[in-house]
Amino acid sequence: MTFLKGIAHWVNQTLRLIARNKAGFLGFIGLLFFIFLAFVMPLFVPLDKTSRVDKIYNPPSAEHILGTDFQGRDIFSLVVHGGRDVIVIAFLTGAISTLIAVVLGSTSALLGGAVDSAIMTATDFWLAIPTFPLLAVLATQIKLNDVWLLSLILALLSWATLTRAIRSQVLSLRQRDYVEAARSLGMSNRHIIFKEILPNMMSYIAISLVFAMTAAVYAQGGLVFLGLLSFSDNNSWAVTIQLAWTRGAIFFKDSFLNIMAPVIAIALFQLSLVLFTRSLEEIFNPRLRVGV
Repeated sequence: MTFLKGIAHWVNQTLRLIARNKAGFLGFIGLLFFIFLAFVMPLFVPLDKTSRVDKIYNPPSAEHILGTDFQGRDIFSLVVHGGRDVIVIAFLTGAISTLIAVVLGSTSALLGGAVDSAIMTATDFWLAIPTFPLLAVLATQIKLNDVWLLSLILALLSWATLTRAIRSQVLSLRQRDYVEAARSLGMSNRHIIFKEILPNMMSYIAISLVFAMTAAVYAQGGLVFLGLLSFSDNNSWAVTIQLAWTRGAIFFKDSFLNIMAPVIAIALFQLSLVLFTRSLEEIFNPRLRVGV
């Protein structure tokens, strides 16, 4: 019972912190909306795969609230079913790349010496690699139609910049008095990193995770738009854009929603992520919690 009360108190406190910042709260509501749209709505809105030549580029109506595409399919159903893979890939890529950066950056800053030199040399080498061209080449050689594999490759290509930033943060924090006190008391590096340093970096890490997610959305969308990712049974917003573009939707005046509906969905999802970082700062930074 005490454990449940603790969880309820934490949830209540976190929601209050999220609600303090109007922009951050708007982003939080936006994220909840897209999670509901991508994971719950498909249970009620079936994916329309039927071609209807008599309904091509129909305008919005009671039957098709966003109109129909170049095959006469319902655009709303494409938007509903197009978000799941985008959100999952964004979260997995952000989580994996952030984890790699935190481990390598912290290890480099704490151990120093040869370990620091080796990790920073590898990081500098990785930073010099043209990421998206390499990703495009890999997409031609590897069948990237698996969500986990694509997320792992995107993460492996995007950890370097954050690793340097994490290293700088840890080098700064390790000079603080409380860290010096822990070191003088003989605390282990494990205790110092997990108990003294990382808790004070959670705001920075959480925001970095969000921005890694936004970069993953763009990378995935770019690959799909260039035709370098295999189309799966699951639709995605980028697939809808790519098909609309290759089928010449831009040349028809009634095809506006065919292209813009998935574009707006991606833009609003990205905006929700960015706005949510405002609340994350207050959740993880006690100095911003005045009056709570």
